[in-house]
Amino acid sequence: MARRAPRATPPAFPSREEIRRFIATAPGRIGKREIAREFGLHASQRGELRDLLKSLAAEGVLAPAGHRRFTGPGRLPEAMVVQVTGTDPDGEALARPVTWREPGAPPLILMAPEPRGRPALAPGERVLARLRPIGPGRYEGRTLKRLTTMPGRIVGLFQAAPAEHRRPAAGRIRPADRRARAEWEVPLGESGGAEPGEIVLAAPLPHGGLGLKPARVIERLGRLGDASSVSLITLHALHIPHEFPAAALDEAAAARAVSESGREDLRAVPLITIDGADARDFDDAVFAEPDGDGFRLVVAIADVAHYVHPGTALDQAAWLRGNSVYFPDRVVPMLPEALSNHWCSLRPGEDRGCLFAELRIDAAGRKTGHRFGRGLMRSAARLTYEEVQHAADACASPGLPERLIEHLYGAFRALLAARRARGTLDLDLPEWQVRLGEDGKVADVRARPRLDSHRLIEEFMVLANVAAAEELERLRAPCVYRIHAAPSPEKLRGLRTFLQGFGVTLPPGERVHPRDLDRALAALAGDEAAPLANEMVLRSQAQAQYAVENIGHFGLGLTRYAHFTSPIRRYADLLVHRALIGALGLGAGALAQEESGRLADIAEHITATERRAASAERDAIERYLAAFMAERLGAQFEARISGVTRFGLFVTVTTNGANGIVPLSSMHDDFWTFDEPAQTLSGRRSGRVYRLAESVAVRLAEASPLTGGLVFHLLDTARPRPPAGPRGGRRRAR
Repeated sequence: MARRAPRATPPAFPSREEIRRFIATAPGRIGKREIAREFGLHASQRGELRDLLKSLAAEGVLAPAGHRRFTGPGRLPEAMVVQVTGTDPDGEALARPVTWREPGAPPLILMAPEPRGRPALAPGERVLARLRPIGPGRYEGRTLKRLTTMPGRIVGLFQAAPAEHRRPAAGRIRPADRRARAEWEVPLGESGGAEPGEIVLAAPLPHGGLGLKPARVIERLGRLGDASSVSLITLHALHIPHEFPAAALDEAAAARAVSESGREDLRAVPLITIDGADARDFDDAVFAEPDGDGFRLVVAIADVAHYVHPGTALDQAAWLRGNSVYFPDRVVPMLPEALSNHWCSLRPGEDRGCLFAELRIDAAGRKTGHRFGRGLMRSAARLTYEEVQHAADACASPGLPERLIEHLYGAFRALLAARRARGTLDLDLPEWQVRLGEDGKVADVRARPRLDSHRLIEEFMVLANVAAAEELERLRAPCVYRIHAAPSPEKLRGLRTFLQGFGVTLPPGERVHPRDLDRALAALAGDEAAPLANEMVLRSQAQAQYAVENIGHFGLGLTRYAHFTSPIRRYADLLVHRALIGALGLGAGALAQEESGRLADIAEHITATERRAASAERDAIERYLAAFMAERLGAQFEARISGVTRFGLFVTVTTNGANGIVPLSSMHDDFWTFDEPAQTLSGRRSGRVYRLAESVAVRLAEASPLTGGLVFHLLDTARPRPPAGPRGGRRRAR
């Protein structure tokens, strides 16, 4: 009988540095197959290699480059998809990579002019570009193929043509994007009837000569300062869909109430919704009662999957949006109002379909069990955060079952204890609320109060989200995780330097635990540096995203996490609902096989739409604040320094969160030196030192509601301050 040849001994597994070096020097994108071939790895070592690559990517040592592919960090490939973000002073397009997950700002891409006769590239356009390095952090890009389905769009203020203009023109467009440094010319006959002072949407025209690039007005959006102009500028500038296709509206209009068949009857459970006073859709309801030494919780979520099936017009519209977008004057919903404000809204006293999570926790807030199902519920009450907090403080439950509020807060306190035990990052950052008057102008800007009732709902939702991820893993079903990587070593080093300036240190090493960051913030609580310290910790964090491969959630201190609780406004939650319905056999509306095969691409898409929405909401707030401040030119404000650069200071007004710049050119009474490691500006003559987090008095010099930009001047440039904090190499700023 022939003897079996002995199995070959697996080769030595490469070190982390060897793999990093190979990927950094290899051309193109690299995956497990190329690495295994390079180092002669056996199939038995593929699992170890996969885990190592995930770890390196989470630390920022490698840059993801598509599904299970990587490149060296910070290096752009020879060809990639880029998005035009603005123009330089000569009107040439500037761009950035569409996907950029590296620490720090993305490289700047200077796009070469388009060939004669083709429309110029406009902000928002995406192109496949060939890239050539031209300096540190700078590339030249040449268009290989335009990818946007519509021509580029320019949103801006239509103005009359200057009297000294050399050739006849209908007017000019001043872009609303502050990154666009050049205006556009509107030729005669191309103004679309626009009048000076109106916000317009325009398309680039073919251009082959010198001077300003031409554009045609295709839509008039209203006058600058109108109630709707701010949100309309943002919607069009970021290409956010805000009108539903007729087919999607028809499907939503055909929706009807769910039947009891196949559903667990929860109508006897006094579930209540707790939302903001201005909320119009209610997609989650909660209940709690004592259960032995712990609590039994029920979290019921609107059954959106019953109405929005894969492949339908509604589904396509929801996928395209990815999420709802919220502005002070309007909401751009992910779903038509017939669903978001009616059949999928858990209105009090009305029967509604739901997916529910029944959760059990012990006295320490640890989850001891969970169960998911499809139910029929009837909300017992619609309460605001303020009403719930008042009831808790007064130890009352007006119009509700006896002790319901007390039991909700009892469960909340247990969950809060569990959060503190595992160690999480709890940032104390104000959320600024812009209130509009009846005339559409900003009436007030204030910090939204942070109540225990807000945190109660957050803790209930986090628990349900964790249970959803665990249930899908248990059933070996596909899952779109909500992941959050630990801070990269580079960002951690910058944060250490900042904190050391205030005598606060972090544990040594390239990795920290969320509780380490929380302790650092606690050490500065009550100090004037506390607001900026919270911001700096936030800036040091990686951006959370959606992914099919789980690396855990650093900020929450969780090993697995998914979004389950807001399917009205987030497509990710709808996917998790579909996966649970299919895995548990809960009826129609399950995840389609075709969807399962492209979950990685869907996760990347909805991550991008989420970031687009966040950018839109932030831009709108900045424009509203600029409009609010424009009526206060020359006024004085207390502010704190939130950034130090070689060209000036960034400041934040303490009363309303307005951000602006103090240009170095306005600080003309001294010769200023920029100390980058210490983040200070020092006056050579006066000895005055400006540093991060310092309180300063400023005067508002300029405000642009069109772009959201604010310019301030300092009022105390002559007052000397002794230098303090860490010192480093100096660079001349002026």
